[in-house]
Amino acid sequence: MLHPSLYLFLVPAVAMRLWAEERRAGTIELLLTLPITLGQAVLGKFLAAWAFITLALAMTFPIWLTINYLGAPDNGVIAAGYVGSALMAGAFLAVGSCLSALTRSQVVAFILTVVVCFVLLLAGYPLVLDFLRGWAPDLLVEGVAQISFLTHFQAIAKGVLDLRDLVFFMLTIAAWLYATVLVIDMKKP
Repeated sequence: MLHPSLYLFLVPAVAMRLWAEERRAGTIELLLTLPITLGQAVLGKFLAAWAFITLALAMTFPIWLTINYLGAPDNGVIAAGYVGSALMAGAFLAVGSCLSALTRSQVVAFILTVVVCFVLLLAGYPLVLDFLRGWAPDLLVEGVAQISFLTHFQAIAKGVLDLRDLVFFMLTIAAWLYATVLVIDMKKP
């Protein structure tokens, strides 16, 4: 599964401009004077970027068609993988949006997003969880596994659309977008 690794660099590259460029160019003041709420502005920018990334994901659709032409794959697993990929991209993008709002520099926003998303991915790797099991309480190990994007993505990529995984990604997106609103509101000129 290359999606997590690919998204680790693709999504922060898209997210780094969401708010850092607005701050650097001074256009955030203009944006905040429009007759929309700050939450609507954050949601609008997020949805536009998510649509762009989802379009990039949709460009792989001919591969799915080719695989179906050449054989008989389990299309349910492939469809679930697409859903999981889109949700994970949205979660990465929400993280990037919040971190982009913290800084004026796109490069800093990119690096921060890569680091935070890497940590949120790394938390689900078996090596990390096995290391924690050696000395940490089971509750902590389970908590670390549950905050990992990888744990939830892998469950969906196996073809199992568990409501808990879908809710995790949607709540993660909502929480990071709410944090974006708070950060921008605190940094208003």
